[in-house]
Amino acid sequence: MTYDWLASWLDLHTDELTALRRMLHARPELGLNEHQTTDLLVRQLRMSGLEPRVLPRGTGVVVDIGTGSRTVALRADIDALPLPDLKDVPYRSTVDGVCHACGHDAHTVMALGAAMALAKVPQLPGRVRVIFQPGEEIMAGAREVIAAGALEGIERAFALHCDPRLPVGQIGMRSGPITAACDLVEVRVSGPGGHTARPQLTVDTIDTISRIAVDAPAILARQIDVRAGFSLVWGSVQAGGPPNAIPSEGVLRGTVRVLDHAAWADAEKYVRAVVRDIAHPSGARVEIDYERGVPPVVNDEATVALMRQAVATELGPHAVAGTETSMGGEDFAWYGEHVPLALARIGVHGSALPKMGDLHQGDFDIDEKALAYGVRVFVSTALTALASSR
Repeated sequence: MTYDWLASWLDLHTDELTALRRMLHARPELGLNEHQTTDLLVRQLRMSGLEPRVLPRGTGVVVDIGTGSRTVALRADIDALPLPDLKDVPYRSTVDGVCHACGHDAHTVMALGAAMALAKVPQLPGRVRVIFQPGEEIMAGAREVIAAGALEGIERAFALHCDPRLPVGQIGMRSGPITAACDLVEVRVSGPGGHTARPQLTVDTIDTISRIAVDAPAILARQIDVRAGFSLVWGSVQAGGPPNAIPSEGVLRGTVRVLDHAAWADAEKYVRAVVRDIAHPSGARVEIDYERGVPPVVNDEATVALMRQAVATELGPHAVAGTETSMGGEDFAWYGEHVPLALARIGVHGSALPKMGDLHQGDFDIDEKALAYGVRVFVSTALTALASSR
């Protein structure tokens, strides 16, 4: 069913939601430091008659709407990125070197609008818990939410993420892996160093680093099932100075990404073994710092089906789109360790934008008509999930 009351509510509040999004965009905050954002959310939710709870670290908000034995969760991430805002717009970031280049300001307002709208429903068929999560970009916020008990009693969790490749009004969905696990790896290679005229008298760290950089991804691709979607890509190589001196140390840094949960569990073991085997003949000392990041987001089939039903009913069948698996990381994945979840992509590209940008770029922006669509998707999904059989 469509919700006529929601359309009426949005007619009255869309301008307010747009203003709130621009306010957040102009005052972005980095992960676990979202104090102004948290204060704004608390004020707005209290004005709607709700009782928000700030997470123990002081940023991030959880609020319940309705009562009952069944509870579903809507999640929005609220942090920004350490990137300069390159747009020439009135709501351009006022914080040097920080901007909402991933659409978290839009996610926040979509979830806030959903909470405000649901607060006006006299009797919900259960409880909707809206989670405004800090620290997604630094892969820390989801575990803060879980540690605070915000997923206790939750049947299913839903989230939206901006997609600049989809037009406004389209919602991209898929079952199974939709984002990858993402880990960080640093390899430090060291030796005595020496003259480039006599590499045989020392450890050639440059040669060793080069072999690790080129050979490790290729070897790992043959040791791990290709269906796991494993990828090791280096993003930084630092070594040396003078062209006639072999340096005593060099560093490789990169990311490990994988779509399969079981392969992610073994990824560190494989990376360590392969890097050491490559370096061993050189005599170089190798130190490996492997930092586990986030698991893959694996969308639950039944939970996606509920979301697809809600979108098709509220926006029309034409609004349901497919979407690709991304090798990007998303810490919403940690929720999936506790509850069935569905992460969907919401189209934000429209005629109001001068060009189609991309995420994590300083000129990223959205067509703000997408905000109302996000509210409609969140509200209809929550109500559809609560009305469904378990």
